[in-house]
Amino acid sequence: MSTGLPDNIRKFRRTAGLSQEGLAEAADLSLSTVRKVEQGGDVRVETLHALARALGVSTSALFATEAPRSVVGPQDDANRRHLVELRRALMPPIGLAAPLAGEPVEPEGLDATRQQVRDARALYDQDRYSSVAKLLPSLLRSSEAAVNVLDGEEQQQAVMARSQVLLMTGQFLTQVRQYDMAYYALAEAIRLARENGQTLTAATGVVGMCWLLLRQDRFDECELLAAQTAAEIEPRLSEATTNQLAVWGELWLRVAASSVRNNRPDVAAEARRMAATAASAMGREDAGFPNHWGGFGPATVEMKAIEDLSLSGDVRGVLRRSDEGPVSARGLRGLGEVTPNNWNRHRLDVAQAYVKTGEHLEAMGELIQIKQRADGWITHQPMARYVMADILKTRKRTLTEEMRSMAAHLGVAG
Repeated sequence: MSTGLPDNIRKFRRTAGLSQEGLAEAADLSLSTVRKVEQGGDVRVETLHALARALGVSTSALFATEAPRSVVGPQDDANRRHLVELRRALMPPIGLAAPLAGEPVEPEGLDATRQQVRDARALYDQDRYSSVAKLLPSLLRSSEAAVNVLDGEEQQQAVMARSQVLLMTGQFLTQVRQYDMAYYALAEAIRLARENGQTLTAATGVVGMCWLLLRQDRFDECELLAAQTAAEIEPRLSEATTNQLAVWGELWLRVAASSVRNNRPDVAAEARRMAATAASAMGREDAGFPNHWGGFGPATVEMKAIEDLSLSGDVRGVLRRSDEGPVSARGLRGLGEVTPNNWNRHRLDVAQAYVKTGEHLEAMGELIQIKQRADGWITHQPMARYVMADILKTRKRTLTEEMRSMAAHLGVAG
């Protein structure tokens, strides 16, 4: 049985002079949840955030180094098979002399490579992940071949094209939670861009790296990396381009996201202010991948601020601000379109708020609309499963057919 996390929580609780009942009240959790955590049961990260706030410590302080639980199973086997070609193209075996050579690959023209990156991003935004997975291996191989055969200025252009391919690969792999492969792709993209003097592209890679760190609950590292990079590329607002503002603002969003999850609200508030400064200077949304990670502007900044309210448990605030201001239907008309992923993630916060206010049909309405827009995307979202699980657990009436169908789609047992 795991002991590190339960022991840490028990230690901090006793240091704070709290009983289990007192901690449950301070964290706005049930007593049974606190007991379950201290007995080594499974726990959501959101629950750890609440416990950390109540104990007055960072969320990271609750974590402990332990042997991972086995996750071997049919889904793990399937993912390994589905991505074998992408893994081979991204991470070929390396011997004493060089990577193990495969079949010779002819490099694509640079314009063709850039267009294929745009095609991959369009497929990604359309939730067509299988198509992205099939497109990326050939793109990785041909972009590497171009770097190897060209020289001079053409080689520099080829290096930048390969950086964009790797950024797209890292984004896709992070989305589908293949984190080791994603790290390799992003690290290589950052290295190539940095060595080629393309600081803004390298910083875009850092934005992606920070998203990966967030997904792995590495809050301290994410905050430090994003803050340092933001300081290094801080633009002069009166002269900055849209891309410069967007990358700088995205980095501050990563600072805010990591610090609010790590129970550092003052840092998060300042980071949100800096992101809002960048968004205000832009005036409208911009989804300019690969020039920046994709999706930044006043509406995106507001959606992420609403996410903070969701994490803190302010469900009324989530619902109120979702119907007012920049992310209302009227507000979005004036600010431009947000990216599909950002919008769907925001509506999951709204769905969760509806569950907590007992409005199950409204929550289901949000889930159904998200599924209609992004059938595959939603299956990769733990929050969607949490929302559905909470509906099944708290609804007192008979489940509707839509509820049973959604639970099956998300793999949630009723």
